[in-house]
Amino acid sequence: MERSAGTAPVAQAPPGSPAASPTPRRLRAPRWLNFRLIAGILLVLVSVIAGARIVTAADTSDMVWAAAADLAAGTVLVAGDLRAVPVSLADAGQAYVLSSTDPVGRALSNPIRAGELLPRSVLAETSTLVDIALPIAAGFVPPSLQRGQLVDVYAIDATPTAAAPRVPDPPDPDTEPPTSPTSPTSEIVTVVVEAAVVQLISGRSDGALSIGSSTIQVVISVEAEQAPDVFAAIAGKELALAVRSSLSQPTEGAERPTGTPGPGPPTPATPTTTT
Repeated sequence: MERSAGTAPVAQAPPGSPAASPTPRRLRAPRWLNFRLIAGILLVLVSVIAGARIVTAADTSDMVWAAAADLAAGTVLVAGDLRAVPVSLADAGQAYVLSSTDPVGRALSNPIRAGELLPRSVLAETSTLVDIALPIAAGFVPPSLQRGQLVDVYAIDATPTAAAPRVPDPPDPDTEPPTSPTSPTSEIVTVVVEAAVVQLISGRSDGALSIGSSTIQVVISVEAEQAPDVFAAIAGKELALAVRSSLSQPTEGAERPTGTPGPGPPTPATPTTTT
């Protein structure tokens, strides 16, 4: 007797005996947890862990503060002056200020350029500078003026007192040739502060109609002991600003801290006018 594949053999019953029933086969549950499956899962896990460790080891960058704009020495840092950048510092990590440190409110002892990392060495521990607010007509403020720049402050005497003309003595023809009388001159422009750091600019408005009709408040830093002389020099006078192209403090003569006026009374400037 032929039998199909996959069926249990059927016992041949002797003639005249009842037919025998086929022997049942047990159904086995599928073996999911076999050796090959376990080995494949372990191999995938080891690969993932090894890849993560390699990526972590390769990423050694630190978040460090960098200057968002050019800042002169003496600038008191605010939040907008800095931005965090990822940098691979290796062994130089202690030389720069990490983004986890808050340097806001600290003053710079040296100038830094836009994009330059913030070194720890340029943060001054203490500062003897004080802030002075100067009301300046918009027409005397350069449009390029930005916080952190160095400026020179000039006082302009709009109503100078004209000196009475002196009548020249009659010339002596025997001793000196006759000369034409000269008109007296009066200096109306004086330098109030040299190389002062701009800490804040407020009240600036755009548009040509605002030029000369509005007042801009410019806050600069000077030494505390020089503040009275500055206020005395600007009393009752119009002010004007000149922006310096360099961030470094000039070194001519005796060095002075950034933002301090020269010793003594303000020095007259070159421009003069004839009364």
